[in-house]
Amino acid sequence: MNLADFKTAILQGIPDELPLPKAYETNINHAPKRKDILSANEKKLALKNALRYFPAKFHKVLAPEFLNELETFGRIYMYRFRPDYKMYARPIDEYPAKSKQAASIMLMIQNNLDYAVAQHPHELITYGGNGAVFQNWAQYLLTMKYLAEMSDEQTLVMYSGHPMGLFPSHKNAPRVVVTNGMVIPNYSGRDDYERMNALGVSQYGQMTAGSYMYIGPQGIVHGTTITVMNAARLHSPGDFGGKIFVTSGLGGMSGAQPKATVIAGMVCIVAEVNPKAVEVRHSQGWVDEVYTDLNELISRALKARKNKEAVSIAYQGNIVDLWEKLAEENIPVELGSDQTSLHNPFAGGYYPAGLSFEESNKMMAENPEQFQEEVYKTLRRHVAAVNKLTKNGMYFWDYGNAFLLEASRAGADITKADGEFKYPSYVQDIMGPLFFDYGFGPFRWVCTSGKAEDLETTDKIAAEVLTEIAASAPDEITRQMEDNIHWIKEAGKNKLVVGSQARILYADCNGRTKIAKAFNDAIADGRISAPIVLGRDHHDVSGTDSPYRETSNIYDGSTFTADMAVQNFVGDGFRGATWISLHNGGGVGWGEVINGGFGMTIDGSPEAEERLKMMLHWDVNNGISRRSWARNKPARFAIEQAMKENPDLKVTLPEDADDALLDGLFKTN
Repeated sequence: MNLADFKTAILQGIPDELPLPKAYETNINHAPKRKDILSANEKKLALKNALRYFPAKFHKVLAPEFLNELETFGRIYMYRFRPDYKMYARPIDEYPAKSKQAASIMLMIQNNLDYAVAQHPHELITYGGNGAVFQNWAQYLLTMKYLAEMSDEQTLVMYSGHPMGLFPSHKNAPRVVVTNGMVIPNYSGRDDYERMNALGVSQYGQMTAGSYMYIGPQGIVHGTTITVMNAARLHSPGDFGGKIFVTSGLGGMSGAQPKATVIAGMVCIVAEVNPKAVEVRHSQGWVDEVYTDLNELISRALKARKNKEAVSIAYQGNIVDLWEKLAEENIPVELGSDQTSLHNPFAGGYYPAGLSFEESNKMMAENPEQFQEEVYKTLRRHVAAVNKLTKNGMYFWDYGNAFLLEASRAGADITKADGEFKYPSYVQDIMGPLFFDYGFGPFRWVCTSGKAEDLETTDKIAAEVLTEIAASAPDEITRQMEDNIHWIKEAGKNKLVVGSQARILYADCNGRTKIAKAFNDAIADGRISAPIVLGRDHHDVSGTDSPYRETSNIYDGSTFTADMAVQNFVGDGFRGATWISLHNGGGVGWGEVINGGFGMTIDGSPEAEERLKMMLHWDVNNGISRRSWARNKPARFAIEQAMKENPDLKVTLPEDADDALLDGLFKTN
């Protein structure tokens, strides 16, 4: 399809004539069939909900077709309306848009659905098994049409993938406001999600899927590299060479683990049950070697340990079989974790041992109760093997995928006598005290030109800015600065780009603001040829309230409150974000987390500079102030520094109570 035809297709939206049905392609990774949860009356309602996107003249053909999709796949995806053009992040000037800001969002949406990026592209799922950009293809078509038509005096409102419409606003308002899964709190159970999603009225946006800010596995490569390196520093003395890290998952997010471990200089052993996921990561070079025989794999891993190789080894099979083999043979393992999608354990996020991949997919759809029992049985075995290896010295952590939470629900031996989990969240031990409390988090940018040379220029600019800041940085953040300077200098060599020309690094407010301003200046003087989209993972200082992950190192009793994430979303909106998003659900599950995100398009203008300064300052310091109020000492240090730098910032600081005084009040005779 040529460029003119592409633009025509975008502007058409819902076609005037029915397109021909699309063949079900078996050569790409598809979402598993969802369980049959709707009653007959609810299925009728789901059809009515789907048909409202189309003129009545189409209904006679589409109604039985959509019913067949619902009964075959558990959802109505509207495959017939999947576009004929290739899905990828085109250069910004190729989009038929009146607003550059809107065009940048179109680019980001298409990147999330790129076959090289998305986990289940035909089901509009970017990662995590259910992290959706849209619920169906009609929503995609309408959204792209609205974005093409909108001016900088309008805002597009998105309800869980559904484009509610364009509303009059003003040029300083967000161009798009996104909410995903924002249901009444008492209706955040798993079956509530399954039912509402099958009805077509709500969706699970994950963190960066439904907010159009996913940049492929590179995003988590950086965070994983930082996490693994600091886990080794804190809990495994000696240099990194030869240390073994065992984990699972090669999907959209978890697929970053082997690459990150190699960058850190260690040996990664990662299990994955889906052969297609293994094939993709191996073909991309994110996994070095693949084994189906555990004896051969262990022999290879021990050789790598001896030679202090940096290598990634995939086991195509169940993670529990791997853990049990390692435990049985007392193989020394320094570091261990898990990145199966346990926020979604009964619909493709976790596969039971003893069943093939195909058998599991069949059971989860046709016998969900038995499947749940098999999952819980496997989780109990999973934890037992991990417990044995940790007794031998392995450091194990929860990687924010609800492993501890779901294992406890399964009745696994995962809690201590006082009811606390045996193992920490990685935020509790590593990312919280070392990064989030100091304001460091995953700052991202995308070069909308699509040119590798623009990305190379941004890498150099970011390295220069961070090096200059590091020269006078306080001792408390020296290591963080050094790690990120090293990362950005090496990023290009590691060939991390999948999809859009994007980059990530961890920076604090000062770093993010100075890097963004330097980018804006470079766009203005022509060193960078097109606008840049700024963003972040919601997994950050301020964006997410998640008691089992991002806010697991908050100890003042406020871990189950979500004021921070909601305030973050609202505050970004009136301080200059191009689009904002608020989601129920994320890496740890529906009903377990609220997270807010943003995207900001900078174009070299003075207005863009004002917006980035104002919004980035709030986006970081909102979270630091909450963490300081929770009495986290690094955050207290960070917010006091921020107030010195900006006299307009005045934050309530906590007074510490004397523990001895309080203990005396509770003494018993």
